Amino acid sequence: MAKRSEKGLVHIYTGSGKGKTTAALGLALRAAGSGLKVCIHQFMKNGLYGEARAIAKIKNIRLVQCGRGCLIKGKPKVMDLECAARGLAKARKDVKSGRYDLVVLDEANIALKLGLIEKEDIIDMIKHKRRKVELVLTGRYCPRSLLKYADLVTEMKKIKHPFDNGVSARRGIEF
Repeated sequence: MAKRSEKGLVHIYTGSGKGKTTAALGLALRAAGSGLKVCIHQFMKNGLYGEARAIAKIKNIRLVQCGRGCLIKGKPKVMDLECAARGLAKARKDVKSGRYDLVVLDEANIALKLGLIEKEDIIDMIKHKRRKVELVLTGRYCPRSLLKYADLVTEMKKIKHPFDNGVSARRGIEF
């Protein structure tokens, strides 16, 4: 089992390019392989995506899906807001519990952009997380004002993407 870090850092993976969730899942896999306990909260997903199937086979990673499992276009529905509020409450509890070494808030930035959760709630979570918890936020549209609370910020930049040429999302690659 890996030794817990003395100080957990805050990571933000954002930008228009592919790879934000993939980077967070890679980190989660590395942490789990080192014996650390991981919890991943997916704010926009609900269902047996490829990563959910794989994570189910790893004993020290817990996956919590907080979304309705559909694309939100326009104004979010009341049910979207309720799902996000429940998800945020669970995430806050996991970040403060000390039970996990790494907590990932997947697509938290998208949830912020859509108004499903509030930036102040994320800042409060960062400020009050357990000292040893590594916290990762993913998703496009990270508010600039949130960046100052992170220790590591990576922006994925799209140079070229198959979607631009009409290639649909592919099972096992994009989802």
